[in-house]
Amino acid sequence: MSNGETKTDVILIGAGIMSATLGTMLKELVPEWNIKVFEKLENAGEESSNEWNNAGTGHAALCELNYTVEKPDGSIDISKAIQINEQFQLSMQFWSYLVNNKLIRHPQDFIMPLPHMSMVLGEQNVAFLKKRFEALSNNPLFQGMEFSDDPQKLMEWIPLILEGRPSNEAIAATKIDTGTDVNFGALTRILFDHLKSKNVDIKYKHSVDNIKRTSDGSWEMKVRNDIGNVERHNAKFVFIGCGGGSLHLLQKSGIPEGKHIGGFPVSGIFMVCDNPDVVAQHHAKVYGKAKVGAPPMSVPHLDTRFIENKKSLLFGPFAGFSPKFLKTGSMLDLVTSVKPDNLVTMLAAGAKNMSLTKYLIEQVMLSKEKRMEELREFIPNAKSEDWSLVVAGQRVQVIKDTEAGGKGTLQFGTEVISSADGSIAALLGASPGASTAVHVMLEVIKKCFPQHVKEWEPKIKEMISSYGVSLMENPELLHEIHTSTAETLGLSEKELAYN
Repeated sequence: MSNGETKTDVILIGAGIMSATLGTMLKELVPEWNIKVFEKLENAGEESSNEWNNAGTGHAALCELNYTVEKPDGSIDISKAIQINEQFQLSMQFWSYLVNNKLIRHPQDFIMPLPHMSMVLGEQNVAFLKKRFEALSNNPLFQGMEFSDDPQKLMEWIPLILEGRPSNEAIAATKIDTGTDVNFGALTRILFDHLKSKNVDIKYKHSVDNIKRTSDGSWEMKVRNDIGNVERHNAKFVFIGCGGGSLHLLQKSGIPEGKHIGGFPVSGIFMVCDNPDVVAQHHAKVYGKAKVGAPPMSVPHLDTRFIENKKSLLFGPFAGFSPKFLKTGSMLDLVTSVKPDNLVTMLAAGAKNMSLTKYLIEQVMLSKEKRMEELREFIPNAKSEDWSLVVAGQRVQVIKDTEAGGKGTLQFGTEVISSADGSIAALLGASPGASTAVHVMLEVIKKCFPQHVKEWEPKIKEMISSYGVSLMENPELLHEIHTSTAETLGLSEKELAYN
């Protein structure tokens, strides 16, 4: 059966952190606009945004080694780290605005202070880490970072990792106390509860089957509910923010900007420890170096997590391969994403990434004992019975033709594809995704509503005081923002309470 068509101003597809952020921003900027949300699952934040489907790192490049690359001349390029840190500062400011305006009641429901650390083994890596530390610690964004290769000092910082190591092993770490653990699932649910209270129409168990442009330039969607009834909805602006599901809908939209783009799915598995005696010995997110041939998102790390008011440890992620684009997706997702316009791009990517595919398949085949061996590189005394496996979310890396990489280049990161008239935008890609949701949604607003940006600017600056300003070049403003966001989000006293 088909109902009559309903018209609305904005439709958001997917109830994850991206739609939650964009919806919340638009409701602050233009409260009178009508917004509808369609989500095929029964709750918000169930796929990539869910707390068990990502690492919960507030990605500020404080510990992730893949954001600081060693150049051929031996110097360290920190430009990507600066960019990601600045983007995370925008998220912190927006979340603080929401707390100050009582849209979020208890920030500790989704964010906790947690030291961020990088840890490396072997003399060559120790030399790299020291150079990285020197490059970063001179920058105001990374103030307060410490470096140590002294086993005694490291024993204070990371006793669980140091215990049982040979005394002559070359090991070093950096530590910065202003890191965070973020429960993006909880944050997503909090934001959707708020949107619901603002009369946003959120429809769960509703799948968008098709999307097409109408003669007046708006978009018509064919939406099916869980009992098979088909509804037609029309909107002036559509945001496709359904994680791995975005690519198929972008293709259905038929916009030229969505052509020649493919997706490569990567799955992840974490090992989890809930033994309180083990958990009590570790209080940090500790990132290591990726193995040669491994994709950037499979950098091994040992994380303290705060989920459902409980502290646990996560180690991983072990990468894997599944042709699904979503955890709840179909085994045909990858095959059906190949179209005549992206076939050559996809084939080129396949040929270029044989070693990556082989690596991912090998990872899938690992036994628990093999995974334990990798964990013991971090925790020499780890016991198998203390650790269980959790399957994380699916990530779909963007494949496109680029000038630098040629045909079929695998992109790591997040990407917004929008139509020339700004009436539709889709978010593709993966990490550092959720952490930079505020920056990404500001980009969507700039690209898709250029005619409104000037009038919205005062309100945007009220929500994000550093909007349009480089914090690195304004150390006083940076210090002010650091102090106020830490206070509002309850990060300063919490840190003292936990240590």
